[in-house]
Amino acid sequence: MTDSPTRIMALDIGSKRTGVALSDETRLFASPLLTLEETQIKPWLVKVQKLVEEHEVAEVLVGLPLNQFGEEGKDALNIRRYIAALQEGLKIPVIEWDERFTTVQAERTLIDADLSRKNRKKVIDQIAACIMLQGYLDSLKFNQNLETSSWDDD
Repeated sequence: MTDSPTRIMALDIGSKRTGVALSDETRLFASPLLTLEETQIKPWLVKVQKLVEEHEVAEVLVGLPLNQFGEEGKDALNIRRYIAALQEGLKIPVIEWDERFTTVQAERTLIDADLSRKNRKKVIDQIAACIMLQGYLDSLKFNQNLETSSWDDD
């Protein structure tokens, strides 16, 4: 392990389950971790805090469900309650990320993998969190590449 945490954990919070994904220490790859079945905020937060400590997480990425126009609806308002609890209960940055279509993409991926409906239900939330996290990691890498690129035509 490293001296200071570098991993990013993603949370795809739903009405019944929370999908959890984790980056590697280099922040290049996302992997599905698990699905939390807890929906009550206080016990849910305790479980998230344990995961943050256990996996040496430096940041938490939370999917914010926006509509097709990029606006927040009632689902986003509910997720904001969880975000507020995370911001109060964790001593690391909590980042909001547009999670539009990640569940649809996860469903298609699992159907293509020929997973049964029963087995898809068990992992879809963590796969959606993984897709969201990989998008975030890719954006970090892209922005880093932009900052280090030379635009001179010498």
